[in-house]
Amino acid sequence: MTQHSRDTPQFYLTAPSPCPYLPGRHERKVFTHLVGDKAGDLNDLLTHGGFRRSQSIAYRPACDQCRACVSVRVIANEFRPSRNFRKILARNADISGEQRSAVPTSEQYSIFRAYLDQRHRHGGMADMTVLDYAMMVEDSHVETRIIEYRRRGAGSATSGRREDLLAVALTDVLSDGLSMVYSFFEPSEESRSLGTFMILDHITRARRQGLPYVYLGYWIAGSKKMDYKGRFLPQQRLAPSGWLRIDASGETRSEPQD
Repeated sequence: MTQHSRDTPQFYLTAPSPCPYLPGRHERKVFTHLVGDKAGDLNDLLTHGGFRRSQSIAYRPACDQCRACVSVRVIANEFRPSRNFRKILARNADISGEQRSAVPTSEQYSIFRAYLDQRHRHGGMADMTVLDYAMMVEDSHVETRIIEYRRRGAGSATSGRREDLLAVALTDVLSDGLSMVYSFFEPSEESRSLGTFMILDHITRARRQGLPYVYLGYWIAGSKKMDYKGRFLPQQRLAPSGWLRIDASGETRSEPQD
């Protein structure tokens, strides 16, 4: 790879493929590589423009005649958990999250494999091996962290024993927020609503770190897989005119541009 191509991102367009979220539609993506010393700055800039990161690739939808995928970021400082969210926090009061370097482990992969087999066995990631998982975690040229969520047990503080790992989040640290790249959890613990709990925890972490946003990826109205993201209010959604604020009342208004 030449120095010119490292410093000047080149963008590419994928061929159409079946949309995994809206039946009967096809998706295309525009993507570029995140490599070199400026990968972090480029990832920041592209995330602000609606891109997502997967390993060393930044991508965003570029579908013909469809704009259903909308980038969403939660306004961390203004977020107040609803009654339902408070119940989820209470339900998981015995869980603690520890931020670690982005290093894959067999313990993480065991849960990742069970999660895919239970919830996404027909999805595009269904055949991922332990080596594929390691690449997903390690192949990053930006500041990336793993947050492990473990059940606290009686006497664990004195025994030094590590408690059961229940959930994992792969998270990028941006200049203005935390970007949740991918998260998964032990499927037998589905009643805990661990996916929601991890988002609530990231909102708290962003607030503590003085970061204004938590980036959740794409919200798709009418998609059962993605619709849950619209519940974390207030939030901003990226429109052609810029980021629009959505309040708890459902009111929409433009925000000052970053």
